[in-house]
Amino acid sequence: MQRVTVTLDDDLIGELDRLVAEQSYPNRSEALRDLTRAGLQQAAVRPAEGAACVAALLYVYDHTRRELAKRLTEAFHDHHDISVATLHLHLDHDACLEVAVLRGATEDVRHMAEHVIAERGVRFGQLVVVPANLTTEGHTHGGGRAQPHVHIRPSVAKPGTV
Repeated sequence: MQRVTVTLDDDLIGELDRLVAEQSYPNRSEALRDLTRAGLQQAAVRPAEGAACVAALLYVYDHTRRELAKRLTEAFHDHHDISVATLHLHLDHDACLEVAVLRGATEDVRHMAEHVIAERGVRFGQLVVVPANLTTEGHTHGGGRAQPHVHIRPSVAKPGTV
């Protein structure tokens, strides 16, 4: 077994200690091992290369962090081809919550999300990916003329359905 040193802020240590107490872990190391295993398992689930998806990226960040809001905005501009929309909420004087809707090749969506979540000052981040078939079709809506637009068809069934 190897020893790893990790620096965590006080709020995160508090959350970890609550988890240790609530789930009766013998110590922080056992809890961190379980969390690491779960994170690695989740990261290992990768669709086939080139597979498309629609996704929601949720993250909380400290808007007072130097240049962070600017770096986040630039990341979305750099990936304008997969960024569909963003909802921004002010949680308190320092923290903001953003929910970004993304669509495109799954590896591109994950790469962008990982970049955003890894930014210093982003306190929490999670990506929810829905595998999908993206097709461009042209047909009329409401009697107008045919306009090509993207259709997103989820390629997974809801649990309990076929």
